[in-house]
Amino acid sequence: MNKRSTLTLKAKPAAADRPKLRASHHRDLKPALQTQFKADLKPDSLAFALLGAANAVVQVRGGTALPQALAGVFASSGASPQQRGAIQDIAYRAMRQLGRSEALTALMTPKAPEPLVGALLACALPLMAAAEGDAAPYEEFTVVDQAVTAAAAHPDTARAKGMMNAVLRRFLRERQDLLKTALLQPTAKWNYPQWWMDAVRSAYPENWQGVLEAGNAPPPLTLRVNARKGTVDAYLQLLEQAGLAASQIGPHAVRLAKPVGVQLIPGFAEGLVSVQDSGAQLAATLLDVQDGMRVLDACAAPGGKTCHILELADVKLTALDADPKRLQRVQENLDRLQLQATLQAAEAQDRGWWDGQQFDRILADVPCTASGIVRRHPDIRWLRRKSDTLQLATLSAKILDNLWQMLRPNGKLLFVTCSLWPQESEAQAAAFAVRHGATRLDAPGQLLPAGGAGQDHDGLFYALFEKNA
Repeated sequence: MNKRSTLTLKAKPAAADRPKLRASHHRDLKPALQTQFKADLKPDSLAFALLGAANAVVQVRGGTALPQALAGVFASSGASPQQRGAIQDIAYRAMRQLGRSEALTALMTPKAPEPLVGALLACALPLMAAAEGDAAPYEEFTVVDQAVTAAAAHPDTARAKGMMNAVLRRFLRERQDLLKTALLQPTAKWNYPQWWMDAVRSAYPENWQGVLEAGNAPPPLTLRVNARKGTVDAYLQLLEQAGLAASQIGPHAVRLAKPVGVQLIPGFAEGLVSVQDSGAQLAATLLDVQDGMRVLDACAAPGGKTCHILELADVKLTALDADPKRLQRVQENLDRLQLQATLQAAEAQDRGWWDGQQFDRILADVPCTASGIVRRHPDIRWLRRKSDTLQLATLSAKILDNLWQMLRPNGKLLFVTCSLWPQESEAQAAAFAVRHGATRLDAPGQLLPAGGAGQDHDGLFYALFEKNA
């Protein structure tokens, strides 16, 4: 699997001497993708990055989340941090323009290409036709040359290198006409599955286009200033001294003008700041925590809200999550910020882990389709199915009902979801209030993904409830 392939470009050997076709090439067998094959490519080349990104994209099309797919690519390819950055950038571009790339490919090929070939085209085409307002990251003919080089270096794509060259060069020649035709298809124009677009239009008929556009824009890098260690004004001065432009967009939120790696963020290692969307930073404030309270953060990983709560008050906090591995991320964040919490690995809809002592505050950031954070996770739109909404809403209702029993009288529960679908947000909140006779307090409700000088946040929903005595 990890042996390097050899492409013979000289005279063909006699039939008896030719190597047998591998399973992924035999026309009578279903392709067995060799995503861990280590191609003989220069690690600092665009071809190396394109093939790595294509391996990740083809896994997303098979049902794997992009971060997990990229982690596997990084491990199997031995990519350096710089190479990983290039692979990740290309893969995320491909996800944001996948609908358009697949429409263009269909126009230029007589039949659907093999999965990895299609994924390689989906990675190359966005580099040759950058999104509106973006500069092309590479010279067009460099992309063509390197895409063909990448195709030639992998056994799943080697036979298609000629087709790769022809398709990409045709795109250069006929770009305007091809794009005009492709963009007649809604999935190519907006880069979402049709059911997703229908759902957004149904829920938000007046601004559905803005919602879709916001989901296609790369997200900003927003920081949360640690209130225990400094103020926003002081941190903005620190950023200015480091030559990083930034602005305040929330009580503790600072948005960098240009994203940088966390290793370049002043004070990050020392716990002065954390990376967290400004919309997500509302949770800790809305929960109204006070010193000495017992607080539960259900579905806590990766721990951004957990740590923010502890930055605002000295509370006894339990961070609950079903995945022990994800709780390790919570602990890492706690350690960096020098904070303490009790970590509990358990399902939020179960009660076996609970000691019977009721909590003063409960944060219920429940599972959902994550439709409000697609600008950060553009693969979500291609992984989700329409039926997921009902399934996740049903699970979330069970979690909310279970957690309500753990809240003391006069206590508060904050229901949070990063979904745009009313079935998972407002309809869920309204039904919950009726089932339990809960008093609903002021909270933002549905926040649509937005950008601008004064705000820039993901799509989240907040509903705050008080338990009657």
